Amino acid sequence: MNDMITVRGFVASEVKSSTTARGTSTASFRLGTTERRYDRATNTWVDGNTNWYTVQSFRYLAGHVGCSVKKGQRVLVVGKLRLRQWEHEGRVYHVAEIDAESVGHDLMWGSANFTRMSGASAPADAAPAVEVPGTPDRSNDWDSDDHEQVPPEDESIAADVDGPDGTGPLLVNTTTGELVGAGV
Repeated sequence: MNDMITVRGFVASEVKSSTTARGTSTASFRLGTTERRYDRATNTWVDGNTNWYTVQSFRYLAGHVGCSVKKGQRVLVVGKLRLRQWEHEGRVYHVAEIDAESVGHDLMWGSANFTRMSGASAPADAAPAVEVPGTPDRSNDWDSDDHEQVPPEDESIAADVDGPDGTGPLLVNTTTGELVGAGV
């Protein structure tokens, strides 16, 4: 079975990081997804069955998962579903594994601060950065091999969202994507 799946759940184990004999980084963790439904008879939310998955990641994703994901956090996982079974001492066992292509925090349950990686920690075939209208072209300012170079200055542009105090549009840092000023 080689189906793509998106799963939303909680990290149920510590991330186990390792390296294969050929030098490929790996990271894995157990993911639980519990069905919740509203019981109108008791006017309460009720937990249903919990499905369990082993999430496996490789190479750059494995390094980022190892640094970012912790037990108990809510995450979203996109990857290839593999259902396996085996027999041991006359008993048949089943396991659901996900070979992850993407892992991220579920922002429904909290906030996160994303740090884009470049150079040796990012895939070489990564998509180019999205161009923001009105900003200068900085495609090669920081991705060069010159390690003596300082990072480019943060530039901000006005967002289409007014600040909470009504003083005007919020500013967005074009380098990090974060909101700037206005008490944010």
